[in-house]
Amino acid sequence: MKITEVVAALIWQGDKFMICQRPAHKARGLLWEFVGGKVEQGETKEQALIRECREELAITLSVGDVFMDVVHEYPDLTVHLSLFNATIDEGDPQKLEHNEIRWITPREISNYEFCPADVEILARICEVYK
Repeated sequence: MKITEVVAALIWQGDKFMICQRPAHKARGLLWEFVGGKVEQGETKEQALIRECREELAITLSVGDVFMDVVHEYPDLTVHLSLFNATIDEGDPQKLEHNEIRWITPREISNYEFCPADVEILARICEVYK
């Protein structure tokens, strides 16, 4: 089975991190996720994440190290998700692609329904940032 390489950003603002709600018309519509997307041919993961954040939020990122890697099988595809620690260098996040953008604390995670691939990552965030 082909694995799709996907990157996402863990962006903190004080004690809150950014989550984005997927558009209703897309797969896993209206579920919450970290901003990011697929790595295209010829791109590094870091380049893909910078491009995706520019396209989806109109922000420029500084990409740090990998917070966590997860492989998840959805009915329609298998993803290898790399979540990077990142900071916003330029711009204020705009909803160019997403239904909604929120900043939440780890304690608020249970108030949102996330994409299944993110569940393991969210548990780790709760452990690390108690």
